[in-house]
Amino acid sequence: MRWSRCLALMALGCTIVAITSPARAIDAVSVRGDAPAIDLTAVVELQHSNDPDRIQVSTAPGTDGIVRRIEVRAREGGQNWAVFALANNTDDQLDRLIVAPHYRVVGSGLLWPDLGLSRIATITPSTGDRPDRQESPTADVYRVTLDPGAVITFVAELRTDKLPQLYLWEPDAYKDKVNSFTLYQGIVIGISGLLALVLTILFVVKGSIMFPAAAALAWAVLVYIGVDFGFWGKVLDMSNNAERVWRAAGEAILAATLLVFLFAYLNLSRWHVRYSHITIGWLTFLSSLVALALFDPAVASGIARMSLVLIAVAGFALIVYLSTHGFDRAVLLIPTWFLLLVWVCAAGMTVAGAVTNDIVGPALLGGLVLIVMLIGFTVMQHAFAGGGATTGVVSDVERRALALAGSGDLIWDWDVSSDKVFTSPETESLLGLKRGTLEGPAAKWLEVLHPLDQDRFRASLDSVLDQRRGRLVQDFRLRTPDGHFMWFALKARPVVGSDGEVSRVVGTLTDVTEIKNAEERLLHDSVHDNLTGLPNRKLFIDRLGAVANFAKSMPSLRPTLMVIDLDRFKQVNDSVGIAVGDSILLTLARRLTRILKPQDTLARLAGDQFGLILLSEQDPARITAFAETIRKTIRAPIAFNDREIFLTASIGLALSDPQTQLSEEIIKDAELAMYHSKRIGGDRIDVYKPAMRARKTDRLTLESELRRAIERQEISLLYQPIVRLEDRSVAGFEALARWDHPKLGRMSPIEFITIAEEIGAIVDLGTLVLDQAARQLSVWQRAMRAREPIFMSVNVSSRQLLRHDLIHDIRSVLSRWSVARGTLKIELTESLVMENPEHAAQMLTRIRELGTGLSLDDFGTGHSSLAYLQRFPFDTIKIDQSFVRTTSRGTRPVILKSIIALAHDLGMEVVAEGAETDSDAVELYQLGCEYAQGFAFGEPMDSDAAMRLLTEERLEAAS
Repeated sequence: MRWSRCLALMALGCTIVAITSPARAIDAVSVRGDAPAIDLTAVVELQHSNDPDRIQVSTAPGTDGIVRRIEVRAREGGQNWAVFALANNTDDQLDRLIVAPHYRVVGSGLLWPDLGLSRIATITPSTGDRPDRQESPTADVYRVTLDPGAVITFVAELRTDKLPQLYLWEPDAYKDKVNSFTLYQGIVIGISGLLALVLTILFVVKGSIMFPAAAALAWAVLVYIGVDFGFWGKVLDMSNNAERVWRAAGEAILAATLLVFLFAYLNLSRWHVRYSHITIGWLTFLSSLVALALFDPAVASGIARMSLVLIAVAGFALIVYLSTHGFDRAVLLIPTWFLLLVWVCAAGMTVAGAVTNDIVGPALLGGLVLIVMLIGFTVMQHAFAGGGATTGVVSDVERRALALAGSGDLIWDWDVSSDKVFTSPETESLLGLKRGTLEGPAAKWLEVLHPLDQDRFRASLDSVLDQRRGRLVQDFRLRTPDGHFMWFALKARPVVGSDGEVSRVVGTLTDVTEIKNAEERLLHDSVHDNLTGLPNRKLFIDRLGAVANFAKSMPSLRPTLMVIDLDRFKQVNDSVGIAVGDSILLTLARRLTRILKPQDTLARLAGDQFGLILLSEQDPARITAFAETIRKTIRAPIAFNDREIFLTASIGLALSDPQTQLSEEIIKDAELAMYHSKRIGGDRIDVYKPAMRARKTDRLTLESELRRAIERQEISLLYQPIVRLEDRSVAGFEALARWDHPKLGRMSPIEFITIAEEIGAIVDLGTLVLDQAARQLSVWQRAMRAREPIFMSVNVSSRQLLRHDLIHDIRSVLSRWSVARGTLKIELTESLVMENPEHAAQMLTRIRELGTGLSLDDFGTGHSSLAYLQRFPFDTIKIDQSFVRTTSRGTRPVILKSIIALAHDLGMEVVAEGAETDSDAVELYQLGCEYAQGFAFGEPMDSDAAMRLLTEERLEAAS
């Protein structure tokens, strides 16, 4: 008997060796007859053999207490083994099933997860026959028979290095368990399939992108559940390795469809294009995981699981963010996505092994179906609530109703047969009327219509009734309870009944009050000055034409035209800035308006030029007195911060007579008189005389003549001496430009320089003056050969300073004419330098490096900063004559002395302008001033006179 048993064991490929010495043995698990299932996972001993063909293990002690050593040969060449022992302590023979599931979500892992395989290749018992393998697509099942009192050690050859779970089942209990799970799985798959089908049908009915996205998510869940439940294995007869590929690809598709649904439902493309880029990139990455699953399912599955977690967390944060920003669609998704977040947490705990119950896997899949079902309900709620894009058939009436609702227009319906008007309640709400006020007969509307619109409204309705066709388009005003009116636009058409008569007139009302107000503002602005609100030149000419027509019927009416132009207003703008200059113009306009009568018209013709049509005065003496009142009104000081600004004006009058045509010609006559006043000094009133037209060319001719004079170098220079106060010798000259017009005579520099600036010829003019002054200075310095060479000051305009070509112009002049270094001085006004201090500082430094002097003109009249003054490389400061002329009266000696001391502290010399008497010169010298110029030392003279002055002074010094 013993030999026959050994032969049987040899046939099974095992060798049993009795061990009499102590050996390490495993503990046998006692199998009870009433236990339906025993979890052997914890008692299984996993071993690894270096020999690919066999393994030797110690058996559990038998009933005789002997531990044996057995050798088991590998059938598939595996090196991973599982050893466990079972003991039947009952008196009955027991049949049991050893079950090792292919895949368990519990403990499968987040990264490089275990996606399932056939776990056991074969099981070899220490005694008895090999267990019979039972057919099962989801687990390795072996049937064993345990004799009463037997202790059997089982050695299982494993196909993987992991054995997630090993159970010992009572056959009937295992069958019941499989049947129960089969029923549960069938129910879940049925619900999932039905949900996917319903969402697909909804996608066909509704065309919004969220519906195919939801349907795709439902189909992805159905595919994944089918793989996990082994459903597709039954349909497609998949191998274990193919099932791992399907499981990994299913998880990647599930993450991708969830991402697509989130993007489509929240319509993220409307918020920012960045969301679209992120989603497309993410989907491309997830799609690549499907291909990766063919080569390495574990890596693809791990990345897909991480993406699923990230989508759930980031999606919830995004949903909450959009909900707080008033996106109603996101609010509806909060409960469902929160449940998804809970599901992800539970799934994470399960794959990490924190939850080990056998029910958790199927429960998670059922929860996933529940989440998709809630998503489907949310989508359907949105669809049937009207949130989806309606692509179904819409009737023409419905389309028109939707268009009317979308336009926001009000309904206006007149039932002609019953003479009852209906309008939307919003019409009465806009007007502040009680509900039903505008309902009733059409004649009732006449009570709230503007009186000027009543007849037109009545005639339009009568015309529609008579003609039985056409379209009623009319604008009218309706009165509100507080007395003001609102504009409405009525667009309506008649509806003709079967009898050929108009049965009703139906249309829309639109509130156009803002449009009408805007039209009125545009009309007002087109004929009025934006700054002062006065009529502009166009309206002024129109008023003049109206006065001309009125004068034809009243020969005694003789209007007077005045043109008022402010003197030196550009210098005011340069000094205080354009914004303050506009405030000054507005102040003057209000002053002049106060002294006018209603029949007079004041207009702003140009920047600082005003026009006046005077009708209230007819007597010439009173007209002259009124013009004097205007002149005094303008001369009144204007307070600005802590200083007062004084302005003057040149006023030209044109008196009309029966032979005078009231047209634009009379405006030109008044302008000629104004220019005459300005040419001879300004701050005066001149009446137009025909002789002025012979002496005065028009502006365009004057501009062209100035251009020719600059091109032909017809601009001459006069030179005003600058005297050294110490010995009263001539230290230098200031070059002053003069234009001797062939018809108008010598013109004031203020007048033609202003024209040159306006026509853009100031740069050419400045270059001409600079070249002539340098040439004359070179002649004088060669002739005099003085120990201290004389200098020449030349004024530079803002247009020249802002151009970088000024550096080139000065360099060219200095290369043509040999002058002593620093004797050609460039003069700039204080306001000009402070227009752009940073640019001016750079330009002045470069000019100084060329070897020219720099003089700051009109110091004290602007708003210079001492900090900037230190940065400017000036070597001379010229004190404005307004400070010099008042020193004799003792009003500003302290200020003058402070300016001189400041200049000396900064290393600069001082030139005082406006010294008119010898006492002025003495006092300036006592205050420390080095140089002075003014009528006390000579008026501007030509080059010959200046040369004679220098020669006489040299002879006196020699004698």
